[in-house]
Amino acid sequence: MVPDWPILLGSALSGVSASYAALAAWLGRRPQNGPRSIAVQQPVSVLKPLCGSEPRLYENLATLCRQDYPQYQIVFGVRDADDPAIAVIRRLRADFPACDIALTISPDVHGSNLKVSNLINLLPQASHDWLVIADSDIAVTPDYLRRVTAPLAEPGTGVVTCLYRGRAVGGFWAHLGAQFIDDWFAPSVRIAHAGGSRSFAFGATIALRRDTLAAIGGFTSLSGRLADDYWLGELTRRQGLTTVLSDVMVSTDVTEASLRALWSHEVRWLRTIRSLKPVGFAFTFITFTWPILLLSLAFAPLPAVLAVALAGILARCLLAGSFGAALRAPLRDALLLAEWAVALCGSRVRWREQVLSVRDLAQAASVPTPEIGVSDPVGQDTVSSHPPSHSARGAMPQRTL
Repeated sequence: MVPDWPILLGSALSGVSASYAALAAWLGRRPQNGPRSIAVQQPVSVLKPLCGSEPRLYENLATLCRQDYPQYQIVFGVRDADDPAIAVIRRLRADFPACDIALTISPDVHGSNLKVSNLINLLPQASHDWLVIADSDIAVTPDYLRRVTAPLAEPGTGVVTCLYRGRAVGGFWAHLGAQFIDDWFAPSVRIAHAGGSRSFAFGATIALRRDTLAAIGGFTSLSGRLADDYWLGELTRRQGLTTVLSDVMVSTDVTEASLRALWSHEVRWLRTIRSLKPVGFAFTFITFTWPILLLSLAFAPLPAVLAVALAGILARCLLAGSFGAALRAPLRDALLLAEWAVALCGSRVRWREQVLSVRDLAQAASVPTPEIGVSDPVGQDTVSSHPPSHSARGAMPQRTL
């Protein structure tokens, strides 16, 4: 006689996991409605921290230079005067002479988060009071700025953020990495949003007003935090302001060329999520459809459980969106389950050349105001007029994970 508890556990696992897959597939195909235009479009400064070369850096940044928006500025920032991204920015200036492009070059480091340090250094060059912060590896449509900034016209808006889809640049592992975004991350956000949650903000795009940034202490308040995008939204929510999920969907490049690179990137992502939402993260396993439904059948090999599992698998295939992605889905979900198990423990992650703790500091370190730079004779760039506060290597010791 098979004990009752395996039957109950298997039935529960199949029901919850299949229901999640069905809801994710349905929400992924439901039209996303949101504000698309406003009567008055305020001038916007787009802040783009850069670091090094990327496979499609010029192509991605060029999409921002083709915006259907009356007045906007793009402010790029790098830490190293020899950064290869500088050549890309100068190419953009040559190809888009009508686009207002500024470049700040400063090695100053403020706190443990080098991306935030970059933002602190480039913010003085921002001319306008509406700000958009966007990752370097995203591609956008010509109406991007018009649509993503629309909710800023409402006084109660804190930040506007948007989801993104993965665009594989490379082979098998890059395609599997894109499915991390498309098949798991984005659906989980849609489900949380449909349930009323607004506890998110994504580095792909965050739009806010300058006075909102000042009210939370500026970028300085994020200088000791790994999950700077999340905390930028959270600190504005603590001011009583609303987080808006835009209907805009941007594309982000996925370039991992090996299992090792993909594993490292995704474990970092999952450990960061665990540090922010530990209780919710503990139950995330239910979203890994294929292994959980197979496990449910192992516990409860019953016709009813098999029927529910098959319905869940069908929903998972629909969520994948293509035949090839559906074929990769079992491996994608199994890899996610293994990464989740590893991410349940450990407190450090590797991000670019840094090793960081996922335990964000409760109080950000004090950051001095950057001095005003001097003009670079080669172009309209700003170069730091004083030595760096300390080197990046000095800020964060290098260790092997």
